[in-house]
Amino acid sequence: MTVSTGTRGETVPTVPPGNPAVDTADVSALLERGRTLSTPVLRAAVDRLAAPMDTVAAYHFGWIDAGGNPADGDGGKAVRPALALLSAEAAGAAPEVGIPGAVAVELVHNFSLLHDDLMDGDEQRRHRDTVWKVHGPAQAILVGDALFALANEILLELGTVEAGRATRRLTTASRKLIDGQAQDISYEHRERVTVEECLEMEGNKTGALLACAVSIGAVLGGADDRTADKLEEYGYHLGLAFQAVDDLLGIWGDPEATGKQTWSDLRQRKKSLPVVAALAAGGPASEQLGRLLAEDAKSNDFDTFSEEEFAFRAALIEEAGGREWTSQEARRQHAVAIEALHEVDMPARVREQLTALADFVVVRKR
Repeated sequence: MTVSTGTRGETVPTVPPGNPAVDTADVSALLERGRTLSTPVLRAAVDRLAAPMDTVAAYHFGWIDAGGNPADGDGGKAVRPALALLSAEAAGAAPEVGIPGAVAVELVHNFSLLHDDLMDGDEQRRHRDTVWKVHGPAQAILVGDALFALANEILLELGTVEAGRATRRLTTASRKLIDGQAQDISYEHRERVTVEECLEMEGNKTGALLACAVSIGAVLGGADDRTADKLEEYGYHLGLAFQAVDDLLGIWGDPEATGKQTWSDLRQRKKSLPVVAALAAGGPASEQLGRLLAEDAKSNDFDTFSEEEFAFRAALIEEAGGREWTSQEARRQHAVAIEALHEVDMPARVREQLTALADFVVVRKR
């Protein structure tokens, strides 16, 4: 796999552009369109929440700071809203048809972030203190629950047959997402996790909701189940590519770009793809890593660990081949995702844009 070196020396996976005619500026425009069209509806949905949940949610989305003052915080990459709008266009509908789906998926995604941050003990997201750190665990739980309920409400209010079909896909994706988080937590307490188990967990935790995002607009636009299923196939494998890159960034990413601590996933004892691939590889580095992680599992607190100790574990993962294997897996999943698009009849422009978004997912640095 071709690689580029980031500011901390991290290897960032890259792929050849799917279509040279679609450049980074075009991808940025797609992401901005998704954000611009979905945000007003998203804010209106959040405004329905009872106080103080409306304020807590606004803080989470970056619309206000911890003091309640207007802010222009980082609201995330907006990949899912962009996919939902393109999904509608893939079915021959106007992008605006996909807005309720974009908002619903974004609400579910942020429900999961609020709960995940609390469960993982993450104190930073998007370069700011997380909700549970600022407003307390109870508010993080309540607001997450409220966003999940709003997601279904937004869709069902449409009152159409297509809205019912879209809601079924969203609820199925949500259940899989929760399954994935449960698997992720359980794996933290196991000495060994297979690569197959890790991929299943990441397919649930990340792939399912991205799959829903790229089909929900098409369903709202009247697409048949076969078309929606193929778009979901693209989204599922795109989600696995996305998560593989996330796993690389979770160990070797630049904190200035990711907004998380150095060696973030190692601090949380996550059995991410680089870790499980390294443990499965065999050889001296793999065996030494296995012994260290087994000892770590008996420790109740990583606070006494030095940066050098985390760096040593990261070096063992790389020496055992976990980093390179994960980079290759990101590229493989990307290729499978693109292949699924070939089986969907859609405007050539939309196909090019979906390909460009897939390329973006694999080359990102945050």
